[in-house]
Amino acid sequence: MATSFFLLPPPLLLLLLLCLAQRGRACFCPPKHPQETFCQADVVLRAKVGDMKADVKGVDPVKYDIQHLSTLKGRQNRFDAIYTVPSSASCGVTLIKDVEYLFMGQVNRDGMLEISLCDFFQPWAAMSDEQKNLLLRYHMGCHCKIKPCRVLPCDAVSPRECWWMVSQGEQAREYACVKRSDGTCTWYRGPAFPVESLRNPDDD
Repeated sequence: MATSFFLLPPPLLLLLLLCLAQRGRACFCPPKHPQETFCQADVVLRAKVGDMKADVKGVDPVKYDIQHLSTLKGRQNRFDAIYTVPSSASCGVTLIKDVEYLFMGQVNRDGMLEISLCDFFQPWAAMSDEQKNLLLRYHMGCHCKIKPCRVLPCDAVSPRECWWMVSQGEQAREYACVKRSDGTCTWYRGPAFPVESLRNPDDD
């Protein structure tokens, strides 16, 4: 017979409850293809991180000054800062000063750019040329649906869906689900040639 929690000594019971509470507050982000994050983001930009300003009490959001380099999605004004919650347990992020990142973030009701562990942020230098080129294609598949598959065989998908094998990292780094002229969706592999600069696709 399993031992009841209430038979534990009070100190051990309190410790167990505290551990369970900490686990309950831990950040959890379901697997998401970068293209999904792109399509759901308010703003996608490339920026260099500057100084960080944090609340001593750890209550207010952490502010990172940024040098806004280019915009790939969104027509909002250029941002000079990005904000995140102060705790990683609440999905707050830690950024490195003087490093250029690609950010896919949200704009809150006060017009401030926010980022969390469930969003996409990655040093620009760590991204492959294929992935950088795909940033020009992601918007072509925002009307498609990417369905994660963890174990083969995957179920059948509709013509407007693309299966994503979550265990295959190259499918997230090198492929985009795009809409074809006949309205169906299919995987497209990004070219490997280097990209020196990127413009907002809406400007084309």
